[in-house]
Amino acid sequence: MKKRVVITGLGIVAAGGIGMKRFWQSMIEGVSGVDYVTAFDTTDYDVKIGAEVKNFDPAQFLEKKELKRTDRVVQFAVAAAKMALEDSGLAIDNQNAGDIGVIIGSGIGGIKTFEEQTRIYLEKGPGRVSPFFIPMIIPDMPSGYVSIVTGAKGPNHSAVTACASAAHSIGDSFRIIQHGHAKVMITGGAEAAITGLAYAGFTSAGALSTRNDDPAGASRPFDLTRDGFVMGEGAGIIILEEWEHAVKRGAKIYAELVGFGETGDAYHMTAPEPEGNGAAQAMALALADAGIIPEQVSYINAHGTSTPPNDRIESKAIKRIFGDHAAKLAVSSTKSMTGHLLGAAAGIEAIISCLAIRDGLIPPTINYRTPDPECDLDYVPNQARKADLEYVLSNSLGFGGHNACLAFKKVND
Repeated sequence: MKKRVVITGLGIVAAGGIGMKRFWQSMIEGVSGVDYVTAFDTTDYDVKIGAEVKNFDPAQFLEKKELKRTDRVVQFAVAAAKMALEDSGLAIDNQNAGDIGVIIGSGIGGIKTFEEQTRIYLEKGPGRVSPFFIPMIIPDMPSGYVSIVTGAKGPNHSAVTACASAAHSIGDSFRIIQHGHAKVMITGGAEAAITGLAYAGFTSAGALSTRNDDPAGASRPFDLTRDGFVMGEGAGIIILEEWEHAVKRGAKIYAELVGFGETGDAYHMTAPEPEGNGAAQAMALALADAGIIPEQVSYINAHGTSTPPNDRIESKAIKRIFGDHAAKLAVSSTKSMTGHLLGAAAGIEAIISCLAIRDGLIPPTINYRTPDPECDLDYVPNQARKADLEYVLSNSLGFGGHNACLAFKKVND
């Protein structure tokens, strides 16, 4: 018999705020975290905006010597993981370390370090490259380093599936607890890709919004005038826990994770399959895994990137699975406020889903002004909405055709 899995701790580092309370307040108030980029000189770039994490002090979470050995992506992950553990009230010691695992996804890894060390290599030669170069850039290091600093010795790996990385990490963690291979998992995603090289690449691909004259209004999912996504950064980490273990220690429970679906488009490196079949099937599998019918879902936290094809195709996929009920669903994209955190996106969106269930509040899709005839669902425009949420889905769709869907449930018993 599969074990029940609940969420008992939340930790977040994002443009909307460092720490759950501050971040959630910005979400329900519809505050954009997008501004002009300060991390690098954007003079020669067509895109000058992003959702940067400001006033982040990694020294609050890591020792001084560790700061020189870790990329920003690892620092985000450690900060969010420590906050999530503190929120959960869970202490890791020699007695329980083997029952606690870590799976944290990152789509790109330490690209800031990659750029810096490449510059050193080209200007000063191979002998000047840092001995920490490789461990600082590899995408599994957020997961590995969180294990090191927390002492968690259970299952440990990292999902790398572009913008679905955190969703797959959470889904893998869910399965591990369900099947009794761990009692607790520290899971989610981290990303720190607001760098010159990353911007050059995404801009060349035509993926980023060039609405430099209106940073706060640039990310506008499902709006007819959307022109690309806005880069975000940060980390979203949740504590997944086996139900009986959580109840026994008197943990507070935000929500229950009841379903996970994953598929592949087998279509294109960057473009979603035009009919949304893969995304639709991922939602269908999550519903089946949860043992529920479409009519029981009240809200979907959409992938909603603000790119023309993604939003249109995701809307099509939702209508395919939910039929007539699609018109009654609330569907919002919080990327309108946070930007797109790539491999960390699903981590913060899992947190948003849990808080929406807890508080009975659906965060809005801000900057929604001009309806798109091909995106004709209820996108909770511009203002948060009160609602009793029993089941919530969170969608993630990544480059490479990776689709994932997580199903959360309000805990009533």
